[in-house]
Amino acid sequence: MKTKSETAVAILSAIALLASCAQMSPLEAQNEDIHKAVKNARTYTDHDNLAKQYRNAAKEMLIKAEDQKKLLRHYEEKSYLYGRQAQDKQSYTSALLHKYERAAEETLKQAAFHQRMASELAHGDYSTSAETPPERNYENNAGIGSDSKDQI
Repeated sequence: MKTKSETAVAILSAIALLASCAQMSPLEAQNEDIHKAVKNARTYTDHDNLAKQYRNAAKEMLIKAEDQKKLLRHYEEKSYLYGRQAQDKQSYTSALLHKYERAAEETLKQAAFHQRMASELAHGDYSTSAETPPERNYENNAGIGSDSKDQI
């Protein structure tokens, strides 16, 4: 007869196996697809499609942020319903709200970058690289009129 510890180990092993075989969430799968598309983006159509995908993702994030705002207002107005957990719920909801807002902001920046790249490709302006977005470009970006000592 198995002991309790052997049963617990067997159950935990089964859960770990199932979790490792689980599919990615739709958002993770979508992010993976977008990252692959970004690496392979070369044409006007590629960048235009990426800009649309990023704008749609930003809209989704803003909708989620709005939902969190409503939920936060509810927790603030009806905190007496949640007792000791009211502050935890408010903090957690506030953190999610800020996370969604920052994600939407970053996603809109990516959409603007790809829209600019699509526009440049449509007009035949190939002066900037289509390889990486500006925030991932690690060139020296010293300000105008700065000393050479100030450069990073």
